Amino acid sequence: MSSIESNFPRAGFRRRLGSYIYDALIALAVFMMVGYIGIGIMIYLDHLGIINIVRNSFEIDWHKTPIFYQILFHSWNLVWVSYFFIYFWSKKGQTIGMRAWRLKVQNTDGSLISAKTAIKRLLFTLLGLGNLLVIFDRKNKLSLQDRLTNTEVVVFSLAANIENLE
Repeated sequence: MSSIESNFPRAGFRRRLGSYIYDALIALAVFMMVGYIGIGIMIYLDHLGIINIVRNSFEIDWHKTPIFYQILFHSWNLVWVSYFFIYFWSKKGQTIGMRAWRLKVQNTDGSLISAKTAIKRLLFTLLGLGNLLVIFDRKNKLSLQDRLTNTEVVVFSLAANIENLE
């Protein structure tokens, strides 16, 4: 932040929840998109004879396909959804949902978090359940993932949110 004050209040539970719902819908869209791509890749590799999956015409029969390919497919999806959060948190400090709710994740000194910290934060969030701690910690407004990664989620002013786009 060059021309705007850099001390912003920490976000409460309701604002975090709004952002979480918004980002969950986007993460679901990412999951579906990369899922379709993953299925296409698996079918193509099966067609080339590189892997062996069980299909009924175009669809994969997951009940008869070896478990290794199921794990591989779900890992593919999980990696891409995780990358969505890690990329946005470490690049600008905001996911799309956080931008809509004017939230930013940052280190406690106000700097952007690293990709390594973003990965830790993602693991400690426990699918969003870590945010429940904010309900009980009204003074500090720190979630489980905030505490364990020495980060915070702050509420931007409208001007700061627009400036963060640049």
